[in-house]
Amino acid sequence: MILLKEQQKISQVLSSADQEIETLQQKLNFLKEEKKALMQQLLTGKRRVKLDD
Repeated sequence: MILLKEQQKISQVLSSADQEIETLQQKLNFLKEEKKALMQQLLTGKRRVKLDD
């Protein structure tokens, strides 16, 4: 009995970790796409970088 409960708790922890990894992977993919879009805007001159003097 104790072994089964322990396995269930371990399973829950691993499931939570998997969900967090998936969420972070989605955020990373979004940020990579955003970076790609910004780089494209910089290359085409649609966006300029302001430098502080």
